[in-house]
Amino acid sequence: MPDARIQAIYRYPVKGLSPQALARAELKPRQTLPADRLYAVENGPSGFDPAAPAYFPKVQVLMLMRNERLASLRADYDEATHTLTLHWEGREAASGDLRTKEGRLAVEAFFRRFMPGELRGPPKILHAEGHSFSDVARKVVSIINLGSVAAVENATGAPVNPLRFRANVYVEGWPAWREFELLDREIGLGSARLKVVKRIVRCAATEVDPDTGIRDLPIPQTLMQSFGHADCGVYAEVISGGEVAVGDRVIAR
Repeated sequence: MPDARIQAIYRYPVKGLSPQALARAELKPRQTLPADRLYAVENGPSGFDPAAPAYFPKVQVLMLMRNERLASLRADYDEATHTLTLHWEGREAASGDLRTKEGRLAVEAFFRRFMPGELRGPPKILHAEGHSFSDVARKVVSIINLGSVAAVENATGAPVNPLRFRANVYVEGWPAWREFELLDREIGLGSARLKVVKRIVRCAATEVDPDTGIRDLPIPQTLMQSFGHADCGVYAEVISGGEVAVGDRVIAR
């Protein structure tokens, strides 16, 4: 396996909103990246019970697959205070401590103004201790091979921002699609050890430019037509915890 390194680390404190770059992160066994998909914005009644949180389909919350306008927002999240600040068109649009009723109401009021035509009911901030609003029920870390992104870029004939794939860890140094060969194998990220458990099937969220919010590239269609599958990236479960940092080696076992 060629030498590979972590090129970037991201988390998404609020599902569907912009990523937060990290220089390093502490991974714990069978957990997501800290504060990843910690919150979501309910789009109409979902039945989510914070006292008994469980996985449910992402169509019940605001997300890029259907709500591409979200990409035009810039979200800043302060982990120490749980404060979410939203910027739109270069200005602060809303801010609030998501642990408080007042803070949640401030953010929810913004979404009512921002996208009324796409709401199926009052927007509501969802959260439960220890729960992640991931696309999969299993608590995993998502990994993107930048070599595969380059192959997709060649197939589309247009620049492809890797952030379209909304991964936690971006790896450089592998040939295209080498990550699929790691299914059911272990890899070392920094001082942590993970097991690759699943290929990631890409949805229409990847069609949205993360800078402009414009749906401009048919990524899933391109994947299927050019490579015979709609997958890009893998999910990995943390087996042994440790610190990961940008620049760390990625070792396939």
